[in-house]
Amino acid sequence: MNRYTTIIIVCLVLLGSDLVFAEPFSEVATPFEEIGTMWFDSLNVRFVGNWPFGPSWAVAYDSIRNLVFCGSGGGVFILDVSTPSSPINISEGIRARGFVRSLYFDEPSQLLYIANDVAGLEIWDVSNLLNPIKLSFLDTPGLCGDVFVSGVYAYVADGYYGLRVIDVSIPSNPQEIGSYDPQGSATGVYVSGSYAYVTFHVYGFRVIDVSIPSNPQGVGYCDTPAVAQNVYVSGSYAYLADRWGGLRVIDVSVPSNPQEAGYCITPSANDVFVSGSYAYVADNDSGLRVIDISIPSNPQEVGFYYTYGYARSIYVLGMYAYIADYYRLWIIDVSSPSTPQEEGYYDTPSGEFSVHVSGFYAYIASSESGLRVVDISTPSNPQDMGYYDTPGYSEGIYVLGSYAYVADGTLGLRIIDISTPSNPQEVGYYDTPGVAKDVYVSGSYAYVSDSWEGLRVIDISTPSDPQEVGFCDTLDDARGVYILDPYAYVANGYAGLWVIDVSIPSNPQDIGYCNTPGFASDVYVSGSYAYVADWTDGLRIIDISTPSSPQEIGYHDTNEALGVKVSGFYAYVADGYGGLKVYDVSTPSNPVWVGLYDTPSSANGVYIVDSYAYIANHSCGLQIYENLLVGVEESKDVVYHPKIRLLQNPIRGDYIELEFYLSQRDNAEINLYNLLGQRVRSFSFDELSTGKHSLKLQTKGLSSGIYFLRLESGLMNQSVKVTIVR
Repeated sequence: MNRYTTIIIVCLVLLGSDLVFAEPFSEVATPFEEIGTMWFDSLNVRFVGNWPFGPSWAVAYDSIRNLVFCGSGGGVFILDVSTPSSPINISEGIRARGFVRSLYFDEPSQLLYIANDVAGLEIWDVSNLLNPIKLSFLDTPGLCGDVFVSGVYAYVADGYYGLRVIDVSIPSNPQEIGSYDPQGSATGVYVSGSYAYVTFHVYGFRVIDVSIPSNPQGVGYCDTPAVAQNVYVSGSYAYLADRWGGLRVIDVSVPSNPQEAGYCITPSANDVFVSGSYAYVADNDSGLRVIDISIPSNPQEVGFYYTYGYARSIYVLGMYAYIADYYRLWIIDVSSPSTPQEEGYYDTPSGEFSVHVSGFYAYIASSESGLRVVDISTPSNPQDMGYYDTPGYSEGIYVLGSYAYVADGTLGLRIIDISTPSNPQEVGYYDTPGVAKDVYVSGSYAYVSDSWEGLRVIDISTPSDPQEVGFCDTLDDARGVYILDPYAYVANGYAGLWVIDVSIPSNPQDIGYCNTPGFASDVYVSGSYAYVADWTDGLRIIDISTPSSPQEIGYHDTNEALGVKVSGFYAYVADGYGGLKVYDVSTPSNPVWVGLYDTPSSANGVYIVDSYAYIANHSCGLQIYENLLVGVEESKDVVYHPKIRLLQNPIRGDYIELEFYLSQRDNAEINLYNLLGQRVRSFSFDELSTGKHSLKLQTKGLSSGIYFLRLESGLMNQSVKVTIVR
């Protein structure tokens, strides 16, 4: 989905001397460069890496190798199910850039097609399970929700942009060749013969003639009573999952005149798979429903299995049904359709809410999945290290020494020993009276923002036996907490920022507040200022130099500010579906928006280490970005121009022409990176003289798209965004 916004690059006028022609050197990390019309927008921030796994939403099957591909957030787990009772994760190598909505596996070619929501269609070669290779992506104009492959064409249900027909005869270079865009949002697609059968949300079901793929034509339509989610075609019938309308059976023997033949009401049908005389329905929070369709005009439910989650997608082969139900991949024995039974399951992560980085590890509060530990020693390729499934709903986390302190919702504070990151173990807990939302540790105390039960002060000097020693009623919904002795700063919902004196832990006292206009969700203190994530009212900056009388001095609107951290002159805001936002707060009364990166899901929490931003990305795990403005510092001893001047941007030819100024003789290196952070060009210059330098850098062979050009010398590090248009 193209969401590029206007790119503004401010350049200083530079004066000076020589023209240098640079010889190119290319270093491409993979055979596929993820650039061009990629869906995300960015400014002064680059993508570094991710561990994107989250709720399970999609499933596909490889019958030759007994494998299940389980779409999990923004990634795909490859599971060996040769022993159905004990599925084994054999690869986490498939890491997509959006949220995995649907999967289609083509056995002959060993290609996996991913319907990737806002990030379009991705194609992966999975012939080598330990090293799956991303061959390509195609940025569809809408929300890529489902995909079906027939012959050399992929048919995509692309939300409000209807059906898109993609030529995949060259998997490394998919090309859209046709589309059909009627009223409504395309949600599911199935192709049989010369027809594509497409569900259109509240606008029912359409039959589309795709005999000429470049010119698909609607030939038939049938309305449904509810919300048409997906479709499966078998013989002369199309079986529709129609949410609260249940299973609808449509006679498509005459494609131009589809007619409902029968139906079976289920609570909330999301997906359907037909095998033999039965339709198997993934029925959201009602689990698996098994429906006898031997008489299409009178389908009857004969069995069900409650999967505990939200059944979204289903695949059936032989005696097993494989169901993605948000929290896990279920394997259900359906050999007796009237009494389906659990055979096995594989847990997947849930939504990520906050993240804390310590050393080489990121510790993530992962809602129903508890605490997750991710090795970030190689930021471009984070690896799952271990997890501990807390009993509650973890939303906040603080790490100090060998312990992680988790705010675990209705089950209070959990203390987890992380001395062995691959095997974290709970050693103690204290069940707070409210809903633990966040935690901050200082000295021997953990300070817990406990929703409507205010701020709780817990003595953790004995980690195995934490005890509450004091509390302060904040009269509202305490969400975030930050300690700067002797004060606790609480993001207190609709009551704004509260300042609490905790110098006597057994008797904390509120001493001041600043009522922000929105819903205060998080707070970070730096120097004399508190930075508050105020939900739809953005970033608020509050002067706390007088703790009893905090005063707002600056603000900047955002999308839905949920988390905030400050490092140096920059405030980083986890801005919900607005992604990561970066603000220059060197003048706190006038914060300036200087960076952004759209994230694939809601940016809920953020943690900063040096120039890296670690984002807890709700449905898409951990996303890592780099602020390219960090490191741009002026020496107090020399004076130089802090900007590169691009003589043309966008770049429409085979060269980037730029100027920069050196205040003294120096070496310089210029690197060009794509949006994956892969270096695609490198230029080195030795012993450049004092003054202005004009460079002409060759870009021949690079695709259209957005790149980051970084100049590094002994005097400065500078980055600018470059757009190449072919």
